Amino acid sequence: MQQRSIVRLGVPLAVAALALSACGSRDAGTSSTAAGTKTVKIGVIAPLSGGLSALGLGIKNSVALAVKQANDSNAIAGWKFEVAAEDDEAKPETGKNAATKLSSDDAVLGVVGTLNSSVAQSTVPVLAAANIAQVSPANTNPSLTQGADAAAKKRPYANYFRTCTTDAVQGPFAAQYLLSVGIKSVATIHDKKTYGQGLVDAFTAEFTKGGGTVVAAETIGEQDKDFSAVISKIKPSAPAAIYYGGEYPQAGPLSQQMKSQGLSVPLMGGDGIFDPKYIELAGATANTDLATSVGAPTESTEAGKKFLEQYKAAGYAEPAAAYGGYAYDAAKAIIEAAKTALKDAKDVKSARTAELTALGKVSFDGVTGKVAFDEFGDTTSKVLTVYKVDGGKWIAAKTDTFK
Repeated sequence: MQQRSIVRLGVPLAVAALALSACGSRDAGTSSTAAGTKTVKIGVIAPLSGGLSALGLGIKNSVALAVKQANDSNAIAGWKFEVAAEDDEAKPETGKNAATKLSSDDAVLGVVGTLNSSVAQSTVPVLAAANIAQVSPANTNPSLTQGADAAAKKRPYANYFRTCTTDAVQGPFAAQYLLSVGIKSVATIHDKKTYGQGLVDAFTAEFTKGGGTVVAAETIGEQDKDFSAVISKIKPSAPAAIYYGGEYPQAGPLSQQMKSQGLSVPLMGGDGIFDPKYIELAGATANTDLATSVGAPTESTEAGKKFLEQYKAAGYAEPAAAYGGYAYDAAKAIIEAAKTALKDAKDVKSARTAELTALGKVSFDGVTGKVAFDEFGDTTSKVLTVYKVDGGKWIAAKTDTFK
């Protein structure tokens, strides 16, 4: 099982070998790749193995594409980018170890990741201690940027940003959609993880505020495979839909089992289930199931189409998946900020503070729309899409800006 890998881009091996033999220098925060050229690394922390690897590999590859393009265009004179990818296995402790490894590398300027909010809770403090920027394409728990007290928002870490919107938007958006199509009663289930519980909490508040009723609220274990018990508890309450907080490895089998046991209502979840793997696991009865995901469908915009064409042309073995565009934009944000931070820097480590300042000011048109951050490090974009399974595929049902 691949746990750690480093992808090096933009420097032929022969040239690198000559540079090392000729220069042999590794100043603090700088490694020479060729005469007069220094290396700056963008880390990636994501699940590159295990059940969520379909999403993690899409993140890694999309960062690699952004880095390749930066090197091909000589984005920053005198500097070449590399990708340093670490497998967090979707586990907080493994993610912490990955962050520790990257923070000990003086050439790392920023990190793209993580996929899971629970993993980010372990990585952000480690990277903050080293003054390294972390830009997540997928973390949606509001507390990561606004603190635990929603009534008194306070940014916990100045090094943390994200290109995706949060559960504080995604959960209510789902609730408003269900109410708008006449679904007034739901049962909720979550996997007790940070992401799943936060999503259900935000959904429940908006759904009940809008006149809906939560007829049952249950939880499952992250490793559960048999959902008969929880289905039996919910079925007598006759909900019109199930709202699930969690990810597709559990959501797919849950959908399949509830339909086979006579609970034939749509299952709706967040971006954690928005992947073809969900449909594969849920089977033929997944039709009418729903998911929300951040942004507009990638293939629906000219920038998105261009990104997908470039990704395909690059020849990556895995699809960009749900977060590819957001990971690409996260890497581009780090690169854009680096144009300012590295301009007069002697090495990467000394440029980290300037990188954080510059990141907070980036503003450009990305794959996912306008890329910019508010005072908390959250994306300023609030566009989301509801998808429905139809004919074995995810089809966009509604795209809108959350209000």
